[in-house]
Amino acid sequence: MESRRGVARVPVSADRPYAWLREQERQADGRLTSGLTVFLVNRECPWRCAMCDLWRYTLPAKAPPESIPRQMDVALRESGACELHWVKLYNAGSFFDLGAIPAEDYPAIAERCRGFSRVIVECHPSLVGAPLLRFRDLLGPGTQLEVAMGLETAHPKALEQLNKRFDLEGFRRAARFIRENGCELRVFLLVRPPFVPVAEVEAWLERSIEFAFDCGADPVVLIPTRLGNGAMERLASMGLHSAPSLDLLEHGMYFGLGLKRGRVFVDLWDVEQLMGPHPDLASRRAALERMNTIQGDGLTPAISSGFDRA
Repeated sequence: MESRRGVARVPVSADRPYAWLREQERQADGRLTSGLTVFLVNRECPWRCAMCDLWRYTLPAKAPPESIPRQMDVALRESGACELHWVKLYNAGSFFDLGAIPAEDYPAIAERCRGFSRVIVECHPSLVGAPLLRFRDLLGPGTQLEVAMGLETAHPKALEQLNKRFDLEGFRRAARFIRENGCELRVFLLVRPPFVPVAEVEAWLERSIEFAFDCGADPVVLIPTRLGNGAMERLASMGLHSAPSLDLLEHGMYFGLGLKRGRVFVDLWDVEQLMGPHPDLASRRAALERMNTIQGDGLTPAISSGFDRA
């Protein structure tokens, strides 16, 4: 499989997370709070979506029992997790994939989440169901469960070609289940996903943001589509993908915040490599970081006068 992909896995261990980060994030009530993001190591996600490179940080086989609680222990110990309000448990797949996170480990994971007011996990829409309810109940009433789902795009044909294996109605149902059961919803969207016609990229980014808010998302997270998994390089060579422009990234942020329907964050990880040489990249990146933090207070006009749709 890896030989066909053209890139290799990154060496990881079931005994420690791939990485962890201490971050700050603006909450829906306006508070700027600190939290911990833990990148857990487990088996590869079975969906294998066209644009995903997260499989590179997974194990070739199922992780042994109790490995996820041990990984959390490492992150909590090394980060000095004190005065932190939330924790994101991201596992390069679906938290409620029982082949990745065993249900037997839920009590130990929930125990390690004590003291956090919010726990954020990621999940494919088709796996939203009974395991979510069990984990929510183990967390208890003092901890808010938030589920992040990757919609990627509301363009129906592109969504199908990405191999997400759900449609928009299926996403709506999963979002409704999350909200109706007392959990909150975070939605990931790709900025310039492959398979969306070039002339329609900006319009479909706007429609996707609106669709995510219609489903009850808060926040919506905009992720620039990047190379790095082998498949995307092949799509680029075929003329089916090119990196999003900085203008388009800014437009998504300003459009989303302008709707005043919830928070909008832009993922700026590795944006320098994604964008390549750019005369004012540093200042524009800093402006997007500021927008991530202030979420609409003191908005200034867009840095660039026009938006590059290419």
